[in-house]
Amino acid sequence: MNSSHLGNLLPPVLSPLQLNRFSLFYSRSSLSSTTRILRATSRRLFIVAKAQSLSNMANHVVDLDQENVGSLKQQIAKIFEESLRLTVPDELDVEPAIAPCQNPKFGDYQCNNAMGLWSKVKGKGTQFKGPQPIGQAIIKNLPSSEIIDSCSIAGPGFVNVVLSQKWIAKSIQRMLVNGIETWSPKLPVKRAVVDFSSPNIAKEMHVGHLRSTIIGDTLARMLEYSNVNVLRRNHVGDWGTQFGMLIEYLFEMFPNGQVNDQAIGDLEAFYKASKQRFDSDPAFKERAQQAVVSLQGGEKRYRTAWTQICEISRRGYERVYERLGVELEEKGESFYNPYIPGALELLSKHGLIEESEGARVIFIEGKNIPLIVVKRDGGYNYASTDLAALWYRLNEEKAEWIIYVTDVGQREHFEMVFTAAKRAGWLPAEDNKYPKASHVGFGLVLGEDGKRFRTRSTETVKLVDLLDEAKSRCKTVLIERGKADEWTEEELDRTAEAVGYGAVKYADLKNNRTTNYTFNFDQMLSDKGNTAVYLLYAHARICSIIRRSGKDVEELKKVGTLELAHPDERVLGLHLLQFAEIVEEACTNLLPNVLCEYLYNLSEDFTRFYTNCQVVGSAEETSRLLLCEATAVVMRKCFHLLGITPVYKI
Repeated sequence: MNSSHLGNLLPPVLSPLQLNRFSLFYSRSSLSSTTRILRATSRRLFIVAKAQSLSNMANHVVDLDQENVGSLKQQIAKIFEESLRLTVPDELDVEPAIAPCQNPKFGDYQCNNAMGLWSKVKGKGTQFKGPQPIGQAIIKNLPSSEIIDSCSIAGPGFVNVVLSQKWIAKSIQRMLVNGIETWSPKLPVKRAVVDFSSPNIAKEMHVGHLRSTIIGDTLARMLEYSNVNVLRRNHVGDWGTQFGMLIEYLFEMFPNGQVNDQAIGDLEAFYKASKQRFDSDPAFKERAQQAVVSLQGGEKRYRTAWTQICEISRRGYERVYERLGVELEEKGESFYNPYIPGALELLSKHGLIEESEGARVIFIEGKNIPLIVVKRDGGYNYASTDLAALWYRLNEEKAEWIIYVTDVGQREHFEMVFTAAKRAGWLPAEDNKYPKASHVGFGLVLGEDGKRFRTRSTETVKLVDLLDEAKSRCKTVLIERGKADEWTEEELDRTAEAVGYGAVKYADLKNNRTTNYTFNFDQMLSDKGNTAVYLLYAHARICSIIRRSGKDVEELKKVGTLELAHPDERVLGLHLLQFAEIVEEACTNLLPNVLCEYLYNLSEDFTRFYTNCQVVGSAEETSRLLLCEATAVVMRKCFHLLGITPVYKI
């Protein structure tokens, strides 16, 4: 994201200098610079709430005691919206600018509208003499609400808000009774396509597919939790010139056409053998090129061979998806092939396609090379397929947001495809309007040598082997700890799988996706620091505390009362309540690491609470057990969104 684009996202009422001097927005030093920029931008976004009637507003009590009211930040914004309508009734386009306080001693949240409003109203005969009186008026005009305990003014009109301790406790208890789904955030879209994983047929999934698969799955899960209808699309490479080579080799190996997984053996080796033959034998190459024509022409024999190869390959990567717990609906390149001519015709009618050196291309301003949509030989390519797929997703699947999860190297390709779609009127020209398309780029998985992660023989690491090794290492550690004597073989196997696969996923997802990261089993399987193992153990400890109490936590939810008297209880309670806005932020910026950071900080807040507040056997046992359960519920939802299976004992 370039700096000019970031600037467009900032509230127009604050100048860059004002933001630099006065913003108090939260930013953790552990985040990468890219994440900090995106997070700061997100914190400065206006929270838009529905307009309320101005009549009797001063005496109106805002009722937020209902299900699915949105994030905590949105609820606070709704209250301040009413005050702003009374404070500056002539400035109807002003929306609340709400952000968490950077320093907890000043409050929990702050409203940052006063300075921007002063720049708007001064010189218009306003009653106000500066931003601070505007801030005071905002406080005075706030409607009654059980959410807010107190407000104060800081600096040039920042309104600091302290939330009601009683309301925080009540909100958490209500979630325990009604379920974590009542905390799902509200997003401005109802239907999205997430295009991820996308392996090539006849090539085994390797570590390079890991990032697209798990990042895409997490984004889909977060959007689904936010009540978005997500179409999970696996855009597999099942069409193109390589299939002529594969089919012709298949005919040579199996003249009778009878072929199965066992006969072919290693599909990757089959692909390499056919490629070697293609490169070394001109006669074979000519037959392979003709086979492509026959396949695309729909000849039955070639279509049958193509189907066999696709099915064998499909069974291979389905085994990987099963291990990862990932669900996808396959709509590969071949699915969109019939739509290409119509899509290109629409682009031609807008005058976008031109002839250039025997090919048909779209020239994109600012790009050195054009987007080739029809090759010199008349064949189609990635660009023509992607344009047809984009048209289909917008018009047939009615998607409001289309998200492509691929490596950062494909960024320019998608920029050109999206630009062409905007020029054709398929997408709005403005990036912040829907429907929209987004490219989610990610960096490389590196080895200890700082180069692309490979085996010692310089082969790419098969994803299934990597996952099996993670599970095997976890099982060895559990056996060394004597768990084989305590657990059944099934429990041992299930726990090793949950921890091993979870460790691989979390080690990837906790990084800003745009950066490269080093794959290191020892680090990701450590039970110390920001790892899945540490977090899964933390969750298991919470479950152990509840079991040790001997109390029925489901019954406590019905009859017990949650209170947050100790400062560490309140810190933990507020952190729990911020879950929805964190998911919202992670979805908005398409950054899973934001959720990982939240989960790790939640475990740290819980450790501090448990260290300083006795739970079992204390006078506050019931309340603190409910707080333990609420923490476990939110942790489990975080695990679910990250595609990690929780463990309940360790």
